[in-house]
Amino acid sequence: MVYYISLDEYFHLKKEIAMNDTKIKLKQVMDWKTAFYSGIISGFVLLLLVMFAVPGIMGWNAWIIIRYIASIFMGQSILPPPASFNSTALIIALITHTIISIGSAILLAFIIHRWGLLIGIFGGAIFGLCLYGINFFSLTYFFPWFYLIKSWPMMLSHIIFGAVAGGVYEALEVEKFVPEEA
Repeated sequence: MVYYISLDEYFHLKKEIAMNDTKIKLKQVMDWKTAFYSGIISGFVLLLLVMFAVPGIMGWNAWIIIRYIASIFMGQSILPPPASFNSTALIIALITHTIISIGSAILLAFIIHRWGLLIGIFGGAIFGLCLYGINFFSLTYFFPWFYLIKSWPMMLSHIIFGAVAGGVYEALEVEKFVPEEA
């Protein structure tokens, strides 16, 4: 059974338990709804960064990134020039990016949900750096064409993604506690 209580109620309950000398331990549970929204928000921020900031710094066309994301499901055949608008690639890329962002944010929320905002931001930044490493140094075994877009602006974008995901989760999280099983 899950009990939804505020932090004030938690501290009041803790004081009351201490006065009665009863030992009931409460553990904090993850806020799944906030983790989902954190993934949507941070995914949107990352998409803006990799579509506009990274190509602007690197001198690329913004549609290159869309085609790279779409290539996860469509294969390498979507990549050859010209790197212009392709509605199918755009839809596939948006769906793929959103699913990966939500999944990553849920995993991050599971890791950081017991701590506060600063740990959410800094832990999220480290998580984003790890995602960059996984994406561009491990998954390139399956998608070798991603190695070509490995760059410091892409790394910085992933770090910002993690920091935003962790920060948004911790800022919007509703604290929930359940009694620990004995």
